[in-house]
Amino acid sequence: MKLNFHPLIKAGSVALAIILIGGATEAVRSQGPAPASTPQPESTDVEVLKDRVRQLEETVLALKKQMGMIEDMQKPTAAPVTNANLNQPKSNATSSIPAAPGQPVDNPQGESKFEVYGFAMLDTGYDFKSNHPDWYDVVRPTKLPAFRGEFDPEGKTYFGVRQSRLGVKYTSPTKYGELKTIFEFELFGTGAEAGKTIFRLRHAYGELGKFGAGQYWTVFGDTDAYPNTFEYWGPNGLVWFRNIQFRWMPLKGRNSITIGLEKPGASADQGNFADRIELQGIKPQFSLPDLTGHVRWDRDWGHIQLSGIVRSIKWKDLNNDGIDLSGSKVGFGGSFSSHFNFNKSNIGRFQTTFGTGIENYMNDAPVDVGLKLRPGDTARPVEGVTLPVFGMSAFLDHTWNKKFTSSFGYSMLNIDNSDGQAADAFHRGHYGIANLLYSPMPNVVLGGEFQWGRRENFLDGFGVNDFRIQFSFKYNFSKVFAFDNQ
Repeated sequence: MKLNFHPLIKAGSVALAIILIGGATEAVRSQGPAPASTPQPESTDVEVLKDRVRQLEETVLALKKQMGMIEDMQKPTAAPVTNANLNQPKSNATSSIPAAPGQPVDNPQGESKFEVYGFAMLDTGYDFKSNHPDWYDVVRPTKLPAFRGEFDPEGKTYFGVRQSRLGVKYTSPTKYGELKTIFEFELFGTGAEAGKTIFRLRHAYGELGKFGAGQYWTVFGDTDAYPNTFEYWGPNGLVWFRNIQFRWMPLKGRNSITIGLEKPGASADQGNFADRIELQGIKPQFSLPDLTGHVRWDRDWGHIQLSGIVRSIKWKDLNNDGIDLSGSKVGFGGSFSSHFNFNKSNIGRFQTTFGTGIENYMNDAPVDVGLKLRPGDTARPVEGVTLPVFGMSAFLDHTWNKKFTSSFGYSMLNIDNSDGQAADAFHRGHYGIANLLYSPMPNVVLGGEFQWGRRENFLDGFGVNDFRIQFSFKYNFSKVFAFDNQ
C-alpha cells in the first residue's frame, strides 16, 4: 500500500500557522498596560507587534514553500523535453538503432535548411591586345585572333558585372536519405546571348540519398581542381562543364564512387570543305547518353580523383547525291585530378586529361570531330574522325595572412588536328594567372590579377598573345533559414 502524507502535512502546516498566530496574539494581551511608574511611549507596543507579524509572515511563506516542494516530489516523473524528443516520431520514440548503410531511415531527425546566397561583383580591367568582342571580359585562347588584325584595334578598357550570382539551396533529412536541391543563376550570357549581361541558369539540380538529377557539374569533372582566381572562364585545360544528367552514388564518404548518364552533344569542323554542297545535309544524331564516372579518395592531406567518359557520336548524311558520308565514332577519355595541402598556407590544385572526341567537356576547346582526307576514294572522299585532346592545369593557392591570398599557375590544351582542317584551325592554347586578393572584412574580396592567354594555329605558324590586368570587387551574401521537420 502506498501512503499519501500530502493531506496530513498540509493540515499540520495550517494548524501550526494558526497556533503561532494565536500565541502571538495572546502574548500581546498578557502584557497589559504598562505600569504607571514606568510610562512607555505608545509607539513601542506598535513596533513590537509589527516585528512579530513580519516574523509570522516569513514563517508562513517558508511553510508554503516546503509544501510546494513536497507536492512536486509526489507528482509522476516525466521525461525532459528536448529538441531530440520533439524531432523523434512517436512511432519509434524509444528506438536508438541506426539503419544499416544503404537502408532507408524510418525516423529522420535533424532540421531542414533553406539558404539564399550569391554575390555582386564588378570586373574592370585593361586588355593590352584584342580578342573576340563577345568575350571581352574573359581569357579564352580559342577566342583570340586566328590571323593578324582579326579583332583590331588593340587595347581597350572593360567593365562588367556578369559574374554576379544568385542561388537558393534546400536540404532536409528524409527516410530515404538527405534531400538536396539547388537553383543558381548568373548574368553571363553565352551561346546566342554571348556578350550580353543576362540571367543564365547555372544549376537546377536535386539529390535524394544516392541519386541525383538535373543540371549540375559533370561527373567527369572535379571542381576542387579550380584555382582561386578572379578571371571568369578559368584554366582552358580543365574539364569544366555543367550538364543535364542523372547520377548514381553507390558509395559516399571518404571513399566515393559516382556514375552518371549525361546529355550527349558534340560539334564538328568541316574545315576546307565547309562550302561543299555534299556536306550541307549532314546532321548530328545522338541516340545514346554519355556515360561518365569517377572514383575519389578524400584524406586530411587532400584528395585524388580518377574520372572516365565513354560517348557515342553519330551523324547522318541526308543528301540524296550518291555519296554517303554518314558515320559514327566512339569518344572516350580519362582524367586524373587532385588538390594537395602542402601546409596550412599552400594548396596545390592539379588535373591532367586525355581523350578523343571529348572537347565539349573541356573548359576551352573548339570541336570534337574533324575531317580526314581519303585520297583516291571518289565514293567517300572524306570521313569524320574524333580529335584527340590533351589538357593540363597546375595552380598554387597561397595564403599570406588572414587578409591576403594569392593564386598563380599555368594551364594548356592541345588538339591533334585532322588533315582536313584549315591551316588556321585552333591547335594549342596557353593560359596563365597571378593575383593578389585582399579581404578587409568577411564577405568582401577585392584585388588585382595579371592574365595571359596564347593561341597557336594548326599549320600556318600563326600565334598570338593576350595580356590583361584586371581589378575585381566581390560582395558575398548568405542567409540560412533553419526549421524542425515536425
